[in-house]
Amino acid sequence: MINLSGLTKRYGGTTVVHGLTLTIEPGLVTGFLGPNGAGKSTTMRMILGLDRPTAGTALVKGRRYEEFRHPLREIGALLDAKALHPGRSGRAHLLAMARSNGIPAARVEEVLATVGLSDAARKRAGVYSLGMGQRLGIAGALLGDPGVLMFDEPVNGLDPDGVRWVRELMRSLAAEGRTVFVSSHLMSEMELTADRLVVIGKGRLLADAPIADILAGGSTHRVKVRGPHLRDLAAHLAAEGATAEPTAPGELLVTGARAEAVGELAHRLGVPLHELSPQDTTLEQAYMELTADSVEYAAPHPEAVR
Repeated sequence: MINLSGLTKRYGGTTVVHGLTLTIEPGLVTGFLGPNGAGKSTTMRMILGLDRPTAGTALVKGRRYEEFRHPLREIGALLDAKALHPGRSGRAHLLAMARSNGIPAARVEEVLATVGLSDAARKRAGVYSLGMGQRLGIAGALLGDPGVLMFDEPVNGLDPDGVRWVRELMRSLAAEGRTVFVSSHLMSEMELTADRLVVIGKGRLLADAPIADILAGGSTHRVKVRGPHLRDLAAHLAAEGATAEPTAPGELLVTGARAEAVGELAHRLGVPLHELSPQDTTLEQAYMELTADSVEYAAPHPEAVR
């Protein structure tokens, strides 16, 4: 379990994390989302004692990270896959970590096999691809067989098979009763992997809820409409504040109106419909709504760049 209480970090006059208070529970995959510059990496670094909080506390199993005699046995983390000696082999890198925490050398071979690096273990880590480096970082996080695991963008550089492997690994670790805290910008993966989401923006907590609740809370309603004569319907929807985008001949995607309202309007106009179906809110859509006022580095829409 990870407990944050009033966690705050300031750099000079800039506050990058504002009084975060939340609990990351065991037995779940908790996704950690937020725009660039939201404070996600800083929060994770404070949990690991790499940055000192300006105020508040970050506790793992009720203790600060630096209080653990063998911290790798309590919490495993991957924050930066490049944080290793490039001249060491993958095996030597893990052996050095194991010795520093009283972990048997045999465990190194176990985690190398788990992440699929047994055949590359003698190669220098400096020649590893980005994906291999990610796998080595995950092996380091698993090395102490900890009950708490934390990963920052663990699927960067992985091919589709590797992405699916990470997804299954995260879920299997949570199923064993471990605490799994994962930061990612890949909304599609979080939607498939996470049980619960923590969303921050500009260092402030925006949401902390089961993923199903966040999806259900989206305010944007989308409806697929099919029919032979949709022009008048689209015009009336626009007049009522909704948008109706053609997605194929005889098909509209309506945003900002419920299916019931679209159906009633079509009935009043005498417009025949062949299909009227609500479209599920995606995590990307819900996330964009939550963070709309928290994006620090916003570029213009591509249509505005000419």
